[in-house]
Amino acid sequence: MPDHFTEQLAPVPALQSVADATTTLRVGALVWDNDYKHPVVLAKELATIDLLSEGRLEIGIGAGWMISDYEQAGIPYDSAGVRIDRFIEGVAIIKAAMADEPFSHSGTHYNVTNYNGLPKPVQRPCPPILIGGGGKRVLSYAAREADIIGINGTMTAGVVGPDAISTMTAAAVTEKVDIVRHAAGDRLADIEMNIRSFFVKVTKDATEAAGTIDGVAQMIGVSADMVEETPFALIGPPTKLVEDLIARRERWGFSYVIVGAEDVDAFAPVVAALNGK
Repeated sequence: MPDHFTEQLAPVPALQSVADATTTLRVGALVWDNDYKHPVVLAKELATIDLLSEGRLEIGIGAGWMISDYEQAGIPYDSAGVRIDRFIEGVAIIKAAMADEPFSHSGTHYNVTNYNGLPKPVQRPCPPILIGGGGKRVLSYAAREADIIGINGTMTAGVVGPDAISTMTAAAVTEKVDIVRHAAGDRLADIEMNIRSFFVKVTKDATEAAGTIDGVAQMIGVSADMVEETPFALIGPPTKLVEDLIARRERWGFSYVIVGAEDVDAFAPVVAALNGK
């Protein structure tokens, strides 16, 4: 689930409801915005979900980007550098709160004194952390600290517009993945690479796919080739999507691919084919 103030369910209770209704499904937000809650509060909520779900939480967290949320809620929309600084402190506090011993933190944005986060999560030392980024600083930080790294467009403008879309080409994705590979060093083998595909359409055949690709290209003001090649799009019949996903895993390492809730049912045949069913 996303974490926005738009027309959506609040992620903490909604994800707990999903976890309660299932036995194996993992849950998480893509991603919790560090600015919306104090990290001590968020850490307690996350540890509680992990405990109640018997260890099925993933902690997706980011510095925040969607300017409309901030404006509507009256939260100051600080510069990207300040938001990232605060986010890095927030992640450190969440990790420390889930550790075994009490801790203190004295930073630029947060001060925590002799705090022992309870309950502790089932997954130790903490649930897997997913950090997505579109720029060098966050991607490099994620390569050093995260278990799962999401490759994003660059969201400096605070909206999904031409600037963000221009950083979602196949070539731009290669540059972002290279940043991760360089910064991760020996950690690379332990990192799972993630991408959220935004333009998804399971078609009957290649002809329908070509028409859909042309329509998406016109809508966002790019070439059809860009839509065809970017891993942010998954358009085609199931057999073609299976081939594309495997090729993207080989090229960029993406083994953790997300589609929107509106695409889940249509995408089921692709998942079944990938599972060999």
